[in-house]
Amino acid sequence: MPMEPEIYLSPVDVSMFDFTAETDRYRLANVVKFFNHPETDYEEKVEAANLDKFDIALIGIPEDRGSLYNQGAENAPGSIRKYLYSLFSHWTGLQMIDMGNIKKGNSVEDTYYAVKEVVSLLVEKKVVPIILGGSQDLTFANYLAYEKLGKIINITAIDSVYDLGQDNQTLNARSWLSQIILHQPNFLFNFTNIGYQTYFVNRASVQLMKDLFFDVHRLGEVRANLEEAEPMIRNADIVSFDISAIRRTDAPGNFKAGPNGFSGEEACQLTRYAGMSDKLSSIGFYEVNPKYDDHGQTAHLTAQMIWYFIDGFMNRQSDLPHLGTEDYIKFTVTPEEHDEDLVFLKSKKTGRWWMVLEAGNKENTKYRPHQFVPCSYADYQTALNNDIPDRWLKVQQKLM
Repeated sequence: MPMEPEIYLSPVDVSMFDFTAETDRYRLANVVKFFNHPETDYEEKVEAANLDKFDIALIGIPEDRGSLYNQGAENAPGSIRKYLYSLFSHWTGLQMIDMGNIKKGNSVEDTYYAVKEVVSLLVEKKVVPIILGGSQDLTFANYLAYEKLGKIINITAIDSVYDLGQDNQTLNARSWLSQIILHQPNFLFNFTNIGYQTYFVNRASVQLMKDLFFDVHRLGEVRANLEEAEPMIRNADIVSFDISAIRRTDAPGNFKAGPNGFSGEEACQLTRYAGMSDKLSSIGFYEVNPKYDDHGQTAHLTAQMIWYFIDGFMNRQSDLPHLGTEDYIKFTVTPEEHDEDLVFLKSKKTGRWWMVLEAGNKENTKYRPHQFVPCSYADYQTALNNDIPDRWLKVQQKLM
């Protein structure tokens, strides 16, 4: 029997988005449909049987029991929606639905279960969920949706820290990553952190990331060349964005907001990269807290980040490589003192680059989707200079 998502969801109060001017028919509030909502002048009722016709789904999760020190984040979904639906749509053919809010369970585990069920249904239907947290431990529930589908995935977190927690720490917003790493069966192939700040991270955690061949990138490194973050995001199935990765002057609405971090413009560019990725199938925005938010600035910025994600999504190019295609230019490089050729593909359509790696065990096909590794022209130049790109080394270790 098919899962009925409405049992886990509360409809959105559309009265908050009452735009009546002639030009307002182009606002997102007038373009987006609302799931399982009573018929109004706004939109016709959309039920589960009709979800296949949508490309993007918004889900609010008013849950912060797993937050540390940032209670109040449960109120973020409504605050973000208020700003998001006042923004104008510039896209023809946008098929987006607001699923409403996940009902808060009797326990936080009940909420996780509901998130897993709803997200897995959407991903299976090839609808991309945009998750409005709530606290970042909800990333674990997002991950469980892929476990239910039996899919090995990559996760990219845009965050000022690694959320590894302490030994034997229960699941919360600062330990969700270690819970994913330790979870069995494990469906995580690779983890990438973008924008960590070294003074917030202990040395043992840095070493652990290296030992696991995960990709971690300091804030200064990423900001110095933001375009190099695009391949990092293009390799992800899930993106988890902790709003504390943005500096306080641009996003004060978080207990951990600090003086350093990405700018608002950089955050919007990162989320546009996420939207452009054909591989990415869910994204979450976490830890926005209206209690600390000066004039709604953080909620407003998050709404604009979502707008840029949608813009990137609407400009997807169906550009995932596969062997034997003529849509890519193939380059083969053999660095000195290296026995194996390095194979690069460049898309004729978009100009984006990939590396092609072979699994050590060719009989094992479960990692095959991860043999095409997004990279940049700089990685190709590294190989031409007789050096092995760091991205290649880390993925090759996982494929052995």
